[in-house]
Amino acid sequence: MSTVSVERQDFPMLIGDEWVSTPVTQEIQLPYDGTPVGQVYQADTETVERAIRAAEAGAKAMGHLTLYERAELLDRLRRLLERDASEFARLITLETGKPIREARVEVSRAVQTLIASADAARNLHGEVVPMEAAPTGKGRWAMTVREPLGVIGAITPFNFPLNLGLHKIGPAFAAGNSVIHKPSGNTPLSALRLARLIREAGAPVGAYNVLTGPGGQVGRQIVRDPRVAMVTFTGSVPVGEQIRAEMGLRRATLELGSNSSVILEPDCDLEWLVPRCVTGSFSHSGQVCISVQNIYVHQDIEKEFTERFLEGTRKLKIGHPLEESTDISSLISVQEAERVEGWIERALARGARLLTGGKRQRATMEPTVLTNVAPDSELVCREAFGPVVVLHRYANLEEAIRAVNASEYGLQAGICTRDVGNAFRAAREIKVGGVMVNDVPAYRVDHMPYGGVKKSGIGREGPRYAVEEMTELKLVCWRE
Repeated sequence: MSTVSVERQDFPMLIGDEWVSTPVTQEIQLPYDGTPVGQVYQADTETVERAIRAAEAGAKAMGHLTLYERAELLDRLRRLLERDASEFARLITLETGKPIREARVEVSRAVQTLIASADAARNLHGEVVPMEAAPTGKGRWAMTVREPLGVIGAITPFNFPLNLGLHKIGPAFAAGNSVIHKPSGNTPLSALRLARLIREAGAPVGAYNVLTGPGGQVGRQIVRDPRVAMVTFTGSVPVGEQIRAEMGLRRATLELGSNSSVILEPDCDLEWLVPRCVTGSFSHSGQVCISVQNIYVHQDIEKEFTERFLEGTRKLKIGHPLEESTDISSLISVQEAERVEGWIERALARGARLLTGGKRQRATMEPTVLTNVAPDSELVCREAFGPVVVLHRYANLEEAIRAVNASEYGLQAGICTRDVGNAFRAAREIKVGGVMVNDVPAYRVDHMPYGGVKKSGIGREGPRYAVEEMTELKLVCWRE
């Protein structure tokens, strides 16, 4: 195991214009080996109340900013993030265990999210409504405008602590809202460091407030408070369902995960797709909502694809996340690695065949590929959120589409073929929020609409689309 120097830092919360500490602290550790990397503080009921009051004041200030001023704020924040990109990449690696090369990609994507958010602010508009299209509309004019909702509660997961945070903060600012951010208890450091940049960028006091502490206490108080106009959440299905039940008539956007599939037709380009499948399956040890989990391979190319895929998988280098050569590091915790290991063991006990991997050391799981897995196995039906892929053999496209649609999730899926008719057929028939043609479902650019159907959630992210979720459409109609 490599020895890498890590300086432990202290990270207070931001409420209004104050940096807040509490008597109860939490140590944040590097998941790979347990090295302490930071100390944060746990918010109590009064701390959350202070944050909501601060956010109310911040919402008023944000709502008074012009579209130009909101866009300029986001542009300043983007330039500051570019300036501090190396620091943020290292911080992301330390709190998530993500390989440093992948952390740099996350920072680059976060920059793109801010660019798209600034564009969304500049282009926020309504439309003219043709009132005279109805007999009773003669002599009347109307238009729509989009107004901010107020206070947005943002609850984010551990796997992309910076970019997924900005996917909520950026559009909220573009729409003229304030934010109370509850980051994952495992990875709060990026959000707390981001708070410094938001202040430096000149955001109004209370526009951004970040709270750390137990999700069951802090997150629940945010969700239940009627002063919070909307909650945008990325995380598990059970928590998402609870949030939806608590919100009542208030807004909620929920991105709740998947067990994404890709279908490989016999005419697909294996030379290009095999490396994409390897990357799409094992980036960040599979801890990505749209990570490739099920690969449906046509029987005519099963042997060739499997050989190439296993060869690429076995080349991945396991190591310390701060080492440049590392491809695979750890999962977010030992407990999560043990869970994935248990799912693999149960699948094997039911007759699955292990093709490679399957071993665990502390929080690190080897990249694992299995076949002959029972259709109702956890590794097929549930979200593995680990470096595990199941290969399935199929005979015709109808069979593969039926298998993909059998999932209770529906975030993204892929279909790879040179046959345009089959591509359109799959795009039409697969029941997901996004179909990637001739690519894996793990593909995403940050300005595209992103979200799912079924148990994958409700609403869409991507700054332009999130702004629509975070604004209220008002009609203004007058008589001549």
